[in-house]
Amino acid sequence: MYFIYIKESLKLQALTSIEILEKISDSAVAKARGSIKHFILAILAGAYIAFGAQASVMASFNLVSDPATFGIGKLVSAMVFPVGLMMVMLCGAELFTGNNLMIIGTLDRKIKMSGMLKNWIVVYIGNFVGALLIAALVNYSGLLESGGGLLGAVTVKTAVSKVSLDFGKAFVLGIMCNWMVCLAVWMVTGAYTTISKIFSIFFCIGLFVVSGFEHSIANMYFVPAGIIASGNDAFVQLLGTDISNLNIENFLMGNLLPVTLGNIVGGGIFVGVVYWLVGRKLK
Repeated sequence: MYFIYIKESLKLQALTSIEILEKISDSAVAKARGSIKHFILAILAGAYIAFGAQASVMASFNLVSDPATFGIGKLVSAMVFPVGLMMVMLCGAELFTGNNLMIIGTLDRKIKMSGMLKNWIVVYIGNFVGALLIAALVNYSGLLESGGGLLGAVTVKTAVSKVSLDFGKAFVLGIMCNWMVCLAVWMVTGAYTTISKIFSIFFCIGLFVVSGFEHSIANMYFVPAGIIASGNDAFVQLLGTDISNLNIENFLMGNLLPVTLGNIVGGGIFVGVVYWLVGRKLK
């Protein structure tokens, strides 16, 4: 029986691009209906991404704080952060950036634009709630005191670097980020086995992290965590970080807005629309 199982398993192949396109298009129908379930699952997704973000900083803070080991620190961070999307995809949750692929269902006329936008808004808010919850829990848990407060200092510095990006750069970094995220979702959709899904996520998400791209939902953890941590003078002084522009307004308008718009373009246009055109129109 064991050898029969192996033989049958070897027959399994990933879905073709056309099959993936159809599967994602069909999934948009259920998502567009909207319900309290989607909001709860969105809170979970925001929390899962925040857990991955927090762990990635915990694993690398002593490395990224030193210019000589910054690149190694980014690599370490990239090896940990993907766990967040793994939890989203394998446990089942609603992530705004992944749901940008719902545009395929809209182009197939299986759902209305209003249904897609409703899902995006509900899921976006839910993701924000989940990420803020983890940011608050981490700050009040005492974890930021790790490394003599260096973790807290790096958390503040990370938040400052994000709100200091100009609008255009944040937008472009957002495009490249969700291009990778939606490619990961695309490959997971076409994969049969759990291990193949994990590898699909690991490399695409690791690429965007090590490259320094901007993810709107991850930033819902990174920046609020930094804003809260900046209330501790010891964290601010440890790395001599200037926090004059670290505030809610700069976060929402200077980072989250352009990154979110970039994420929509990267995932919705460069993955969703392009593969729809290739699969439906360019034959």
